[in-house]
Amino acid sequence: MDRQSQERIITLIQREVVPATGCTEPVAVALAAAQAASLMQQRPTRVEVLLSPNMLKNAMGVGIPGTGMIGLPIAIALGIVVADPTMQLKVLDGITPDMLADAKAIVDSKIIHVAVKQGDVDKLYIEVNLKAEAETAATIIEQIHTNIIYAAHNGHAVIDNRLPVKGNSAAELSGTDADIVLSFEKVYDFAMNTPLEEIEFILEAARLNRAASEVSMRGNYGHAVGRMIQGPLGQRYLGDSSLTRMLTYTSSACDARMDGAPVTVMSNSGSGNQGITATLPVLSFAEDEKAGHERTVRALVLSNLMVIYIKQKLGRLSALCGCVVAATGSSCGITYLMGGTKEQISFAIKNMIGNITGMLCDGAKPSCSMKVSSGVSTAMFSALLAMEQKVVTSSEGIVDEDVDKSIDNLTSIGRDGMNATDALVLNIMTSKK
Repeated sequence: MDRQSQERIITLIQREVVPATGCTEPVAVALAAAQAASLMQQRPTRVEVLLSPNMLKNAMGVGIPGTGMIGLPIAIALGIVVADPTMQLKVLDGITPDMLADAKAIVDSKIIHVAVKQGDVDKLYIEVNLKAEAETAATIIEQIHTNIIYAAHNGHAVIDNRLPVKGNSAAELSGTDADIVLSFEKVYDFAMNTPLEEIEFILEAARLNRAASEVSMRGNYGHAVGRMIQGPLGQRYLGDSSLTRMLTYTSSACDARMDGAPVTVMSNSGSGNQGITATLPVLSFAEDEKAGHERTVRALVLSNLMVIYIKQKLGRLSALCGCVVAATGSSCGITYLMGGTKEQISFAIKNMIGNITGMLCDGAKPSCSMKVSSGVSTAMFSALLAMEQKVVTSSEGIVDEDVDKSIDNLTSIGRDGMNATDALVLNIMTSKK
């Protein structure tokens, strides 16, 4: 790989693997609210929030850090109180009791109105409209959780990067035409051959996500999957192994994050759970295998970059559960740490696609910890099969002989084929009494 390509991929990873406090969907809505509020001199008396169906689905059932509350209204209100868009996906970091009380008063005033944005919009679309007596402000975020494409005060645009939707090319879905379009060959080459000192920054993802897991194990968050695995029943029936330790690490961090623990994790492609699942199984397995520093770094980069590659094709939000994508990255890293060759790593990818393609996303919520556990279990299973030279063949289902084509088949199902499923899931979620 040439030097310019390496530099472009480093830039891509550094943009896609970033810290986030709280679930990225409600946090992105809070960011939009913060941007709009930062333009106003007065506190709004009416708040209108319009979201794409996928955004609404992913934001309505998750805990908001440090609040003990669930869902969008408190996230929106906190964004208005904070009014600092420079904090990006850490906009809900460091909320004080006074700020929380202020935000709760906004929620109690019933001025926040949330609805689905009508018409043809990107799957990641947020529009916030604030109104006071003689003042208005508006913000639109599109395609990427931090991509503020429009902001206006009293009808006068201060940011306006709105462009017509051109399609779903890899470059567009990744956020900028300047992004390098990845392939399995490029991902593997970069992870194996880039100078070590230039990719060691990935260890910060391991540090942050491990810390989130440790916070969870000291508490009792979500469904406490990790505590169950390490508890009497888990030890009796699941035992103590590399797999159970991977499951503990990963599910615990997810439980804390989904239940609103005030923890910051390193996200991947706009999802904290994807960042957790791309990082912690690989880190845990590297520690169990006593892998050296370099192998650990390269395994983490391989996993995280594979997730970025698949998300380039799939898009930020879809009907396909992100754990399918993130666990595929993990399986690559695990296979590499087992001593797997490039071919065996490609086998692991095909095994993942042949197994858990189709797991649906029904929003961000505490039970995501169970889904990521399923993904991590499958990642280990796929890696072990790959090491035995066992692979789902091109005569079976959606798997193709070419690994990149297999990924194309996976992402086309999640991006296009499951749209009707996505609509039905949202209808079920919003119709419950």
